[in-house]
Amino acid sequence: MMNRILLALKHPFIWLYRFRHRCGYGVHSPFAFNLITHVIYESTPYYKYEELVTAQKKLAPQKDRTWSYESLKVKRLLFRLVNYAQPTTVVDAGRQSASSLYLKAAKEGADYTAASELSELFLESGAPVDFLYLHDYRRPEFVEEVFRICISRTTKTSVFVIEGIRYTSRMRAVWKCISQHEKAGITFDLYDLGIIFFDKTKIKQDYIVNF
Repeated sequence: MMNRILLALKHPFIWLYRFRHRCGYGVHSPFAFNLITHVIYESTPYYKYEELVTAQKKLAPQKDRTWSYESLKVKRLLFRLVNYAQPTTVVDAGRQSASSLYLKAAKEGADYTAASELSELFLESGAPVDFLYLHDYRRPEFVEEVFRICISRTTKTSVFVIEGIRYTSRMRAVWKCISQHEKAGITFDLYDLGIIFFDKTKIKQDYIVNF
């Protein structure tokens, strides 16, 4: 909880520091500009948002110390990213979180796999990982190992989202290594999240976004 409070206090300063990276300014790639303006900064109130808030309230009595927490802003971005990617498979790796509701709601019918531990990461033989949400920045070794397993399952349209890439010095190092992986294409550094695409036909760029 203390970590979350400290991060909340830091965010106004982070936002100011990244101010020039807002709204896609200076981005020349049509793909990156479209993602920034129509997905990351999309402000349309999807009708499912209200349903998801209600569903999350029903989960409240079940929460305990093993639950993770993401801001509403992050959960809604996850919804938009899944809605944008339209994955057939979704892997949700990390501590239990209400974000699972948003991942499932954005593409109903997708093959959804949740894993809070490596022993729970069951992937069908040969099945691709179309969308990965990897969120356990307190365990960078877990992040590294899940990434190692899932990177071999990517396709041209896969999207990986990593939480907390700037929260600790260790996670900053992990993100640097991940974003420079030979299979990684265009990446987006949102401070709270890192987003990786794997379409190698597009010129490799690493964007900073003021989210």
